Amino acid sequence: MLKIGIFGATGRIGRLLIEETIKDKELELGSVFVHKELAFSLPEKTLATNNFESFIQNSDLVIDFSLPEATHSLLQALIKRPIPLVSGTTGLDESTFSLFKELSLLTPLLYATNMSKGVAMLNRLLPIIVKGLDDSDIEISEIHHRYKKDAPSGTALSLANTCAKARGLDLSKVRISGRDGNIDKRKADEIGVMSFRGGDIAGKHTVGFYLDGEYLELTHNANSRLTFAKGAITAAKWLIKQKNGFYQIEDLFK
Repeated sequence: MLKIGIFGATGRIGRLLIEETIKDKELELGSVFVHKELAFSLPEKTLATNNFESFIQNSDLVIDFSLPEATHSLLQALIKRPIPLVSGTTGLDESTFSLFKELSLLTPLLYATNMSKGVAMLNRLLPIIVKGLDDSDIEISEIHHRYKKDAPSGTALSLANTCAKARGLDLSKVRISGRDGNIDKRKADEIGVMSFRGGDIAGKHTVGFYLDGEYLELTHNANSRLTFAKGAITAAKWLIKQKNGFYQIEDLFK
């Protein structure tokens, strides 16, 4: 059986990952990384620890849904003792992505800002639409629960980057994530990425292509965070069979 280590076990998705791992007959919950006492019980054989070395030793593969600083520390530990990693933490900086690349030379690694099948399919479809509607204005909106700390969401940025690449653009030079006051007319290459926060919305992303006289909008709705936990479990089962490298959720469906 594949022994899973859950990093970020006390988070909303972490708890769901624990439940899904325990229910799955192909998996064993090897270890969970915690900084404080858990408010729920674990299987007798599962190790709960705040020691990186012990956590990694009791895992065949790590699933990470934590915070940017924690993911950075996890990567430093995994580089010393490489095992496969599935990570869905968002809001990461360039130094963390450099560690991702370093680790991917040593073991299979999958990073995704969104673990759902629907968003994976949307990312695959977007280049076709972008090229077909090459004169459209592209605007992306995302809505999440009131507790989400980073904005725009990692998923929205990923969708925007897919659109920018399809047009041969550098997203950092064309992204607009706020409009206020007399800002003059919209530039042709702008890609708007706007964020809304409220309630308990798990996630809603809309990519719009706006032309004169018509527009096309593609929307993905996540009704539950369980979608992301199940997607991560699916990714883990796939990743353990892969060669060393840096993978994305879209790679599961090629």
